[in-house]
Amino acid sequence: EQFVESGGDLVQPGGSLTLSCIGSGFAFSDYAIFWYRQAPGKEREWVAGIVSTGVGADYDDSVKGRFTISRDNSKNTAFLEMNNLRLEDTGVYYCYTSLPTRNLWGQGTRVTVSS
Repeated sequence: EQFVESGGDLVQPGGSLTLSCIGSGFAFSDYAIFWYRQAPGKEREWVAGIVSTGVGADYDDSVKGRFTISRDNSKNTAFLEMNNLRLEDTGVYYCYTSLPTRNLWGQGTRVTVSS
């Protein structure tokens, strides 16, 4: 059971990135998927979540209107499209889900917003 995130990069303020998260070793399509992030020196915080079918999603107020979470269950992949990035979006972004046996986190992908 694992998540592998990718897509993090250095980007200028106002820029865009799309993060990917591939799940394996579990029934990906049965679980809600969440994105969290951790900024330097701060606690990990929830960013967005999407239900198992992909029909419903929710966002932290700080990213609402700028970020879009989606998923492709045929590819066991979740995405986080990030637009109009701000300096405060800098951090390591993680995929997360709660399995019956444990909480599953990915290793994270780093996003740096800087001019």
